[in-house]
Amino acid sequence: MPTLERVPALVATGFLAIPVAEALVALPTNLLTRIEAASIDPDLADTAAFSEAYGFPLEGGANCIVVAGKRGDEVRYAACVVLASTKLDVNRVVKKLLDVRKASFAPMDEAVELTGMEYGGITPIGLPSSWPVYVDERVLSAPDVVIGAGRRAAKVFLPGSVLAALPNVTVVGGLATDPVSRSD
Repeated sequence: MPTLERVPALVATGFLAIPVAEALVALPTNLLTRIEAASIDPDLADTAAFSEAYGFPLEGGANCIVVAGKRGDEVRYAACVVLASTKLDVNRVVKKLLDVRKASFAPMDEAVELTGMEYGGITPIGLPSSWPVYVDERVLSAPDVVIGAGRRAAKVFLPGSVLAALPNVTVVGGLATDPVSRSD
């Protein structure tokens, strides 16, 4: 089993995506000191593969999903953060939050271009400042959350409460559903 060498995020800026590193250094010290990062095998960046390979509980993994919705000619983007063990409620909750008729996952190439991050490593840290970041309330109770670092070759670790205190974050009850209880 590979090992994780977690270091303070400020020390790790060399292996984070540029927008992520820039956003981290702009954070208040009381948040920044509670965020760590680690270099990982990029082939293990997907949440399930990472959890299995590094022995990190799947319940602590969080996915950052870029969504897009249209209102007239305007495209509205947001990022949604949900635990890996849940499913984002795009059709009901996200659509209402964005005030659009239809919301869906943003196309991969669009998400990569707009964020300056690698697909599979997109994170709520360092997103365009005009985007809202919606975080499912269940993420807050996780003491140690792992999220992307803007690159597939790294991960960021922080308490759920710190994630909720990041810029542009709104905590939303019911943003995600349990996969077994959803109705498709």
